[in-house]
Amino acid sequence: MLKKLLMAFVILFSVAYFQEADWIDGRPDGCTSIMVGKLASADGSVITSHTCDSHRTRSWLNIVPPMKHKKGEMLTLVKRVNCDTLAMPAYAHVPVGKIPQVEYTYGFINTAYPCMNDHQLAIGESTFGGRKSLKSDNGLIDCQQLVRLMLERCTTAREAIKLAGKLLKKYGWIDYGEALTIADTREVWVLEIVGPGKGNKGAIWAAQRVPDDHVSVVANASRIRQINLSNPDYFMTSDNVFQVAQDSGWWNPENGPFEFCYAYDPGGRVSLAARRREWRVLDLLAPSLGLHPESENYPFSVKPDTLVTLEKLISIFKDYYEGTDYNPIKNITWVNKEGKTEISPLANPFMPYDMLPLFKINGGWGWRGERTIARWYTMYATITQSREWLPDEIGGVVWLALDNVATSIYVPLYCSIEDVAEPYKVPGRAKGFTRKSAWWAFNRLGTIAAHRWGDMRYDIEEVWGPVQKEFLDNQGKIEEKALKLYRKSKKRAIKFLTNYSMDCGNKVIERAWKLGDELWTKYDEKF
Repeated sequence: MLKKLLMAFVILFSVAYFQEADWIDGRPDGCTSIMVGKLASADGSVITSHTCDSHRTRSWLNIVPPMKHKKGEMLTLVKRVNCDTLAMPAYAHVPVGKIPQVEYTYGFINTAYPCMNDHQLAIGESTFGGRKSLKSDNGLIDCQQLVRLMLERCTTAREAIKLAGKLLKKYGWIDYGEALTIADTREVWVLEIVGPGKGNKGAIWAAQRVPDDHVSVVANASRIRQINLSNPDYFMTSDNVFQVAQDSGWWNPENGPFEFCYAYDPGGRVSLAARRREWRVLDLLAPSLGLHPESENYPFSVKPDTLVTLEKLISIFKDYYEGTDYNPIKNITWVNKEGKTEISPLANPFMPYDMLPLFKINGGWGWRGERTIARWYTMYATITQSREWLPDEIGGVVWLALDNVATSIYVPLYCSIEDVAEPYKVPGRAKGFTRKSAWWAFNRLGTIAAHRWGDMRYDIEEVWGPVQKEFLDNQGKIEEKALKLYRKSKKRAIKFLTNYSMDCGNKVIERAWKLGDELWTKYDEKF
């Protein structure tokens, strides 16, 4: 009887604790961003990245050109709100106010979270939520709007962080906790932002630079811990970062040094969905460190065992812990014809409807449980290169993949291009399925493959592997030709790169549709 009473108390306490916890739930749906310093990359590139893991986010992209604006012109800011009146769940954008426009804005590649401007400034993103009590509606700027403002108005990461600080102080942050990974041709930073508290205007933020010879990762949890403002080359913060934490009782100087993540995102250190990805990325890049997969914290950044290539990053973003104890399909087995037990080829971590809670595998799939790096609901993913030794028009590249990275392919989009292949510009969610949309080509392919991932993964790799290698191998030749054109005519170089990026895009879209048909035919009787 006593044992039952104690168990009931534990259950009631746990439920009450997590219901009342002052942090945002829902972490598994968030994004992953990996950063690489210039001395840690194989070719000297500064790299950031982003998997936009949200099926509400828009599925199209376009190029926004540089623009001149009239004196006194105002810019309308909008915020995202859920929209469920279309064919598929989406976001609507509601105007919230206006701010003065600047005289000149830089051009940029306009993904849902704009990813790179024409000066090679690149930004990735990962939501971490933070404390619920910090969320404020008294302001004008959400995450997507801030990213756009930074890319339109800045050319370096430090400039972008300082601009963000000024804009947020004046106009107010109205989003949840966000991490932005900001790269230029010389360095990459992590900027973490939370709200100022209900009813208040402003923001609380901290930024930390990744050392040039290091790599780092953000996976839906705050990563910044102790802050050393006596070293401005590596740290920047808002003026209120320490005081708010102390006044709110989230930090007591007598109990130890201030740590940003524990003050403003305590749930991040609870979430296995975040911590496991942190471990996996850092362990794949620096296995010699022997990082423990069950640790509460990992280093903000580490020196990789070998210089990091694009191929390595692409493989990491396709990862679902295969070969580890955390492979989510490791317990789904069957007995083959020889009488041996093996992982079922039908089982996979990319099912459109995650079944892991049903099987109670690896602790389930809640936000305190597991999640892989590759996800079926990724809308798009980017890996960016910023390179100081090349002209901006050639040095900045966004490698873009649509839908689930594990069944997709990255194509190069140079930051100076004036257009993208037509299917990339077609919205794919408002009216539902259409063969005119690039995103639907890859979403259909991923959905088909999910039904028999254990077999289809090899068919997909057989097709995409050589094409991906071709794009990567051709990069040097393409840029050498573009550089020769650039010395004669910048316009001709930009036109050449635009045509090349569009050709790559059209090529993979056509092949994605065909590959989906091939898989459907090959496995028709096996579905």
